[in-house]
Amino acid sequence: MEASKFSLLFFYVVCLAIFPSFNATIEHSDPVWQRRSKEARDSAKRSYKPNPIKVTDEFNTHVNSALKGSKSTRRGLGNKSKSCEATNPIDQCWRCDPNWEKNRKKLADCALGFGHGTTGGKDGKIYEVTDHTDDNLVTPKPGTLRHAVIQKEPLWIIFPRSMQIELKAELLLTDNKTIDTRGANVHISNGAQITMQYVNNIIIHGLHVHNIKRKAGGLIRDSMSHYGVRAMSDGDGISIFGSTHIWIDHVSLTNCDDGLIDVVSASTAITISNCHLTKHNDVLLFGASDTFSGDKIMQVTLAFNHFGKGLVQRMPRCRWGFFHVVNNDYTHWLMYAIGGSQHPTIISQGNRFVAPNDRNAKEVTKRDYAPASVWKNWDWRSEGDLLMNGAFFVESGKDVKNAPKTDIKARPASEVSHLTRYAGPLKCIPNKPC
Repeated sequence: MEASKFSLLFFYVVCLAIFPSFNATIEHSDPVWQRRSKEARDSAKRSYKPNPIKVTDEFNTHVNSALKGSKSTRRGLGNKSKSCEATNPIDQCWRCDPNWEKNRKKLADCALGFGHGTTGGKDGKIYEVTDHTDDNLVTPKPGTLRHAVIQKEPLWIIFPRSMQIELKAELLLTDNKTIDTRGANVHISNGAQITMQYVNNIIIHGLHVHNIKRKAGGLIRDSMSHYGVRAMSDGDGISIFGSTHIWIDHVSLTNCDDGLIDVVSASTAITISNCHLTKHNDVLLFGASDTFSGDKIMQVTLAFNHFGKGLVQRMPRCRWGFFHVVNNDYTHWLMYAIGGSQHPTIISQGNRFVAPNDRNAKEVTKRDYAPASVWKNWDWRSEGDLLMNGAFFVESGKDVKNAPKTDIKARPASEVSHLTRYAGPLKCIPNKPC
């Protein structure tokens, strides 16, 4: 297919690309960060899928198989529990087990899309966060979230009670971690952001992330063996920089100083699913620079999310890479829903787009920094989307009317409100299905 041939062609060019020169709040003279940058490049090359259309078809095949005969209303999707309604296959994988608390790591088998295979801290011990404070950035106190995420070994991080954590500076994660809030109501709010920089294999599940602020840097520990000087953080909710195999699931995000989620600097193998996003301007940024061609390697699945009240634009805004936007519910935007520049490939399947009443904001799509003579060659497809209240999606690509379509269709857009019904953090109670 056109998209896969194109992806294979530029993959070898991407493999030679370097990460961007902007410092992303690190000192590039630091040999530790130089080593991490090289390891991240190598991880991205290994994680890149030269035939991304195959991944989209595998996603749709799995979803259709799991929901076959469900009519999008059957409770439990084949589970015996009548008290559980898992409305999409990611949730079906674990939610209806009444023993979920004893089988927490089952979640690690459930990622779909480009983030498939992300296992987080599955191979490690359980770590309980018992202390909500964040008072020491260089020598974090055991029992705090900051202490948990900098450990060298894989960890499955849980919370025995509900808490609000106000981060004094950005929270820097190390490889092979899961942050799992099931059974507690955990808020990261009114402080600094979560940062994944040059890391691999992270799951974040169930957090409330809101009111994130730009915060001063200074000396911050980023692993048990290293700390260094960081510049001011951007104020994103979650920042993914040069990282691979990241899965963000059932997270609520709202009202941050910068973006809700930024995916930049050749990050790839990422799935964002079952999230609820509200009250924000620049919502999702996938690729930060029109000049950094290294983001051609970026591949992201955006599935089963609800884009809700108070959103303005960038859901997402894409550069360079390949993006599968599938079975999401777009009920609100003020300017546009999906945008981009630098010829990203965007496959929009089975989404519901409800346009605002403003007659000047009916278009789902927005191209930046290129005339129509250029963007007409960008591959942006709408397959089976439900366009409501005057919404319209401007497709593009070579011979777009006759362009090869993905082999496997997504679930019908008419089912999206059901597929996304439980977007955001879940209220899980031990010994009961979530």
